[in-house]
Amino acid sequence: MRIFVTGATGVVGRRLVPLLLEAGHEITAGVRSASSAAEIGRQGAAIVEVDLFNRRLMERAIGGHDVLVNLATRIPKPSRILLPWAWRENDRLRRVGSATLVEACLATGVPRFIQESFAPVYPDRGDQWIDESTAIQPVRYNRSVADAEASAERFSQSGGIGIVLRFGGFYGPDALQTLELIRAVKKGWAPLPGSPAAYISSVSHDDAATAVAAAVSLPRGVYNVVDDEPVTHRVLVDSLADALGVPPPKLPPTWITPLFGSLGEMAARSLRMSNRKLRSASGWRPRFASIRQGWLVLVSRLDARRQAAA
Repeated sequence: MRIFVTGATGVVGRRLVPLLLEAGHEITAGVRSASSAAEIGRQGAAIVEVDLFNRRLMERAIGGHDVLVNLATRIPKPSRILLPWAWRENDRLRRVGSATLVEACLATGVPRFIQESFAPVYPDRGDQWIDESTAIQPVRYNRSVADAEASAERFSQSGGIGIVLRFGGFYGPDALQTLELIRAVKKGWAPLPGSPAAYISSVSHDDAATAVAAAVSLPRGVYNVVDDEPVTHRVLVDSLADALGVPPPKLPPTWITPLFGSLGEMAARSLRMSNRKLRSASGWRPRFASIRQGWLVLVSRLDARRQAAA
């Protein structure tokens, strides 16, 4: 198949492209700057500079493709993540960019549209399992997720195959949020608001990429992309501390959560999510059943990287 990928240089995109190439697909990477995609080009993908807000330009770029995978995001740096205005470009990508891509796909006859989404739009369900039938409840920081999902649904209603992938909390050796968490845990604390018993559903960057690769043949619909075994906040940070060889860190008291605004409200939710639908529809299996195993590999990779740089 001919597959067009936006966000191809992101943490998931740069893992996805080689997977698709190895599977025999013809890949076009839509990027803001060709200079940032040199490695992907060397792997065999065609590189096209795009403007996701320009419908006519996108129509020319995507015409003749079988699938469009939209992974385009602009997540603020951890130091700016609490600033509402720092999310404006990311919100515009979700609201306007996704709609523009859907319009371009419909105009050019691209039959399949895959939209990245964000699993923490679900409401707090305590220790109950959450599947795709649970109605989402975005907060101010992530309500544009609903707009992106609505664009994919409109694509399906217009006769295409629209797919939404609700990713859990990403982690990986090249994720700024992961590196910030590691630094904090080494100092003896972990900035995770909410109850220590609240569940969090995660997925490694590598497993997220294999899930997107599987989605090129999925039926239309919404799919949770998370590992098999969600863990509590307490288990998440303690297992990271074990992997790092440091004492268990302190978690912030629950009374501090409102100080983080709607982002704190979202991060404090207990989200015990099921990946059963994706596993059943595609045969996809995460490499890491739980973040507890993922932490061990991640810390090992970071140690190897530091040794190589020494």
